[in-house]
Amino acid sequence: MNRRSRAWRWRRAALRSERGSAPAEFAMVAGLLTVLTLVVIQLGLALHVRNTVLDAAAEGARYGALADNGPADAVARTRELIAAAVGPQYGEDVSVAAGSWQGVPALTVTVRTTLPLIGLLGVDRAMEVSGHAAIETLG
Repeated sequence: MNRRSRAWRWRRAALRSERGSAPAEFAMVAGLLTVLTLVVIQLGLALHVRNTVLDAAAEGARYGALADNGPADAVARTRELIAAAVGPQYGEDVSVAAGSWQGVPALTVTVRTTLPLIGLLGVDRAMEVSGHAAIETLG
């Protein structure tokens, strides 16, 4: 019985001991922080792509709305800016429409592109942005 009693006390002491818990805690916290860091970086990348494409659409609309340019020039300029900033695959679906925006004749450039979810890979045509510019007239 004495042997069983000692073995029981040793097991109970071993279970109460915190020896070896630091590496386990470090592994859990490091894994959580790594995942959190990657999520924040991915969010930053997605916002960068969105803002870049939005700026390209607005700049393309302004360029196409000039008196000596037209809608085809707006599409070409938008694609050129997107290709230079984030890659040509993000500027494949660019459309332009002439109409009215807030009561003013305007050119609207719309870009439908990939929403990056894992790196630059993501859902195709899940993000849509538009840029507007008042059409310039001479006279």
